[in-house]
Amino acid sequence: MSDLAEPLTGITPAKQQHPMTGYLLYLAAAFLFALNGTVSKSLLLTGIEPTRLSQIRVSSAFLLLLVLVAITRPAALRITKKELPVLLVYGVIGVGMTQYLYFVALQTLPVGVALLIEFTAPIMVALWFRFAMKQATRKSVWVALVLALTGLAMVAQVWLGFTLSAVGVTAGFGAAIALAIYYVLADKQLRSAHPRDAVSLTMWGFGASAAFWAIVQPWWSFPWASLSGIGYPLGTDDDAFPIWVLLTYLIVLGTTVPFLLVVHSMRHIRASQASVIGMVEPLIAIAIAWLALGEVMTPVQIIGALLVLFGVVLAERSR
Repeated sequence: MSDLAEPLTGITPAKQQHPMTGYLLYLAAAFLFALNGTVSKSLLLTGIEPTRLSQIRVSSAFLLLLVLVAITRPAALRITKKELPVLLVYGVIGVGMTQYLYFVALQTLPVGVALLIEFTAPIMVALWFRFAMKQATRKSVWVALVLALTGLAMVAQVWLGFTLSAVGVTAGFGAAIALAIYYVLADKQLRSAHPRDAVSLTMWGFGASAAFWAIVQPWWSFPWASLSGIGYPLGTDDDAFPIWVLLTYLIVLGTTVPFLLVVHSMRHIRASQASVIGMVEPLIAIAIAWLALGEVMTPVQIIGALLVLFGVVLAERSR
């Protein structure tokens, strides 16, 4: 869910639907998002700070989407005073903090574990709508919560003591909370009296986040020298890549392209179908991190990961 693609559930499927095309497009997006976890961790291992990596990602993605929206739907560039506060919170917390805290978690946790913790966001959303919004939910949300907590306990192997980094786990759950806020606010915007389309909504989310980081850490203070090194996304000295190549992947193939693939896929499949396909993302991320970075998970941890994902599916279907 680091892809921030859930708001695309607001897209209405086109009349001419080709489900297989939708599945393939969404699966391709999930693969690119999953690979992005290993690329992001490789960049962090070069010494780039999570704050600066977050700043580069959201600012660059904003500029790319700004060009796209300006060409395809220029009217969506207008912002009303009424939606400005929501867009600011949506962008700073929902987009900015989700990215930043996920990167912090990646510094000390395996890619798969960090992503699994962040993937608990839909369960938080289901609980929010049940208790804060007083909306009816199926009793399966409680089963989902138990499954997710049990699965996370298995992933953390709590019977061996708390072996995971406390900072990483805290950041992971912080990213999940920020992502849950992102989902709730996106849902509000997409279902308002004057709803925004998913692309321009995400563009302004990235824009608000980019503005936040530009204020907190101005671009003139950016440590450009840190981008001149090399990274090892495949974990060996024989497979070194310049940092700028990895950053290009992060921005283009790790953010913009998969987002657009999801947009197009949702014209052929429904959100409930897409949510199930989306569960393969952390599994692909675990496999890639194992092959590239040597981050091996035990059979018990893999079963725990499956329990977490099954719980997330139940939570998303409970509303």
